Amino acid sequence: MSNTTARETLGFQTEVKQLLQLMIHSLYSNREIFLRELISNASDACDKLRFEALNNAALLENEGEFSIRVNFDKTARTLTVSDNGIGMSREEAIANLGTIAKSGTREFFSQLSGDQKKDAGLIGQFGVGFYSSFIVADRVTVVTRRAGVAADQGVRWESEGTGEFTIEAIEKPVRGTEITLHLRDDQDDLLSGWKLRSIIRKYSDHILQPIVMKKEEWREGKDGESGGQVVTDEDETVNQASALWAKSKNDITEEQYKAFYKHVGHDYEDPLAWVHARVEGKSEYTQLLYLPARAPFDLYDRNVRHGIKLYVRRVFIMDDAEQLLPTYLRFVRGIVDSADLPLNVSREILQESKDIEAIRKGCTAKVLGLLTDMAANDKEKYATFWTAFGRVLKEGVGEDFANKEKIAGLLRFASTHSDTSEQTVSLADYISRMKPEQEKIYFVTADTFNAAKNSPHLEVFRKKGIEVLLLSERVDEWVVSHVTEFDGKSLASVAKGDLDLGKLEDEAEKQAQESAAGEFKALTEKIAASLAERVKEVRVTYRLTESPACLVSAENDMSGNLARLLKAAGQSAPTAKPTLEINPQHPVVQRLKAEADREGSMFNDWAEVLFDQALLAEGGQLDDPATFVKRMNQLMLEMRAG
Repeated sequence: MSNTTARETLGFQTEVKQLLQLMIHSLYSNREIFLRELISNASDACDKLRFEALNNAALLENEGEFSIRVNFDKTARTLTVSDNGIGMSREEAIANLGTIAKSGTREFFSQLSGDQKKDAGLIGQFGVGFYSSFIVADRVTVVTRRAGVAADQGVRWESEGTGEFTIEAIEKPVRGTEITLHLRDDQDDLLSGWKLRSIIRKYSDHILQPIVMKKEEWREGKDGESGGQVVTDEDETVNQASALWAKSKNDITEEQYKAFYKHVGHDYEDPLAWVHARVEGKSEYTQLLYLPARAPFDLYDRNVRHGIKLYVRRVFIMDDAEQLLPTYLRFVRGIVDSADLPLNVSREILQESKDIEAIRKGCTAKVLGLLTDMAANDKEKYATFWTAFGRVLKEGVGEDFANKEKIAGLLRFASTHSDTSEQTVSLADYISRMKPEQEKIYFVTADTFNAAKNSPHLEVFRKKGIEVLLLSERVDEWVVSHVTEFDGKSLASVAKGDLDLGKLEDEAEKQAQESAAGEFKALTEKIAASLAERVKEVRVTYRLTESPACLVSAENDMSGNLARLLKAAGQSAPTAKPTLEINPQHPVVQRLKAEADREGSMFNDWAEVLFDQALLAEGGQLDDPATFVKRMNQLMLEMRAG
């Protein structure tokens, strides 16, 4: 026998200890969820075995009917949930019950505040699962055996939910898992068949496997004693044990939809919205897809997949079927049930299947349609969605060419139209507010919202009352590289190329610019010579009204912000010298012009400081901050002496 029979005492992972303490206190007001979580886990265990048995029927051990059983014992004060699913080995019991192997764990704990109400939402967002048992129990015993291994490979796991658990090898004739909760003193109401049935029907009526309890019947008391409910030896199925998604939408209540989401999404909160449809044609399938109300902690890990369970003719096939939706919709939860795929379908087959390609297109269209309808008819709910998932949806404009225009219409941005950083402006909103002569959608990119909001490139736009989109998320550079126009209007960066305001620029301004360019030609040439290693060109600008200078990238060059993002990510970025534009009306430029005519002046220092200031203003970093400080000190001393 490979397992050791000795009883071992092991310590919980540190995060498990924290989670247990927080859960017991923060979720106690909704303690009934423990039963929902244990039944959901049991259902998943049955689904996993059904799937594995498609290729290895021996795992069923001559027992192909799956069920979940709930029992209680008033005398022993225990509640037991058991299943005949896949079960666990010793190593799996330690991994699944003693650690949290979940990305985002550190971020999750960093956000906990100590406020029980707020933390309850966070814990629910993270997932509660097996550990919710300790909300109502002061000791939990798990007896399990993995399907397909010998009876003497059973495992007993036990803990009081403090810092340790014990584990030992035992004999277990049947496969599956049995979880026994030793209830706390104040949980007497859970030792009632009526109470347990009401919880099961409230939270788990949709579970596919039958949830079985012993029937109870009323018996009259003898010799003057009062009668009561007595547990019989006859089994009774408590739930409907049918596929919720296979029913007509008219036969499903809103509460049933929400309860099913919590099961399939392993979420504590209600979903934000859902779509349920049966598709017929070349491919026949049913889809029930949900939008969560909050983002999971591992949302930005593109390799982690949660969402879509694949069924074939109501038989569970696999979790996290990533072929059913594109990566940018990885926040969607739900199920797809196909009538066409073979039961022994594999991930490799899915990648090449034309049926899956049709399902993927159909599911993508349904989700985008749901979002489009929400954006048009329930702006408050869409704002909630955007706050949680907007950054991920933005990835779609470069990944899904067929739906790029539709996704672009769903995007939201901050803009100079508002003083807040909230992303509420759609491209359609922007176009509706464009000036009559305006031909382009203007935007600026930066590392932060404040850097974008205060960019010197916006000065002439503010002067003329032209709205500019403020893009400050890393993914925004990806967005504007793929969305180059919308509804016939091209997108233009205010920090790239020659500033062309078209009809928004009057003739007098053009003449003033040409005049200033001639007057300052000698100065721009001298600055260009001084900064030859750092700039492509120096020219007079009229895009500035308050700042002395700004840096502008060529139309086809990489923006300074994107170059910085690549550098921060450890990637090399092509080096392209920017153009330095100077404001001829600014006192600093006027001083520089005077310095150009003086012998022995500090002109080169002035030119370097002007460039470095322009770099800092757009969010860049100085290669040599110490020299910059030294130059500034020298110039201030010179000005004071002068």
